[in-house]
Amino acid sequence: MKKYKRFFGFLLAAAMLFSLVACGQQAEGSNQTQDQGQEGPAQTPDDNTGTQAPETEQPEEEAPQTGSEGGKTLVVYYSATGNTEAVAQTIADTAGADLFELEPSDPYTDEDLDWTDDNSRVTQEYEDTSLRDVELTADTVENWEEYDTVFIGYPIWWGIAAWPVNDFIQANDFTGKTVIPFATSSSSGMGESGELLAELAGTGDWQEGQRFRSGADEADVAEWVNSLGLAA
Repeated sequence: MKKYKRFFGFLLAAAMLFSLVACGQQAEGSNQTQDQGQEGPAQTPDDNTGTQAPETEQPEEEAPQTGSEGGKTLVVYYSATGNTEAVAQTIADTAGADLFELEPSDPYTDEDLDWTDDNSRVTQEYEDTSLRDVELTADTVENWEEYDTVFIGYPIWWGIAAWPVNDFIQANDFTGKTVIPFATSSSSGMGESGELLAELAGTGDWQEGQRFRSGADEADVAEWVNSLGLAA
């Protein structure tokens, strides 16, 4: 009887030992499975895993400035009797522009300007185009490159711009500049004076010009300038 009890106890102990070993193996296998799930290639923000790289804040770009905002305005003029000078001064005051007067090295006298006299200087120059090369005391402007807008003023002689302005036009490069001609006359219109000067210059963005009567009213001149949308 004791023999059977020992044998039964041996079987019970063996069964318990087998059970403990099986549980231990199962637990080890579970730990290995968890470890394998954490392994793998390192993920980066560019792997499309749903994790995005933090965006670097970029400085805001400023709107580009136009030349008219940063550039200056210049009024260049030749005046024979003072009418064009008065208009030029009003344009400069209205537009907040600088003034530059064109002065012939050999100034015109009242007799020179008598167009009714066949022997007067202007009449001779009109009839003989080779005499129209009028030298100026100065034909270039300091800091010319700073000006984006240039008004060109002159009296109308025989339907065209008074030729003392020609020397200035030929001596300067108008590339990148807006050029606005204006003229004074007692009765004649602008004619093709602006177009002819543009052809002579060969550069620049030449606009349609404006003619004013002799002794033009300042209010009329200022109204025209304001209609151009130039900042003072």
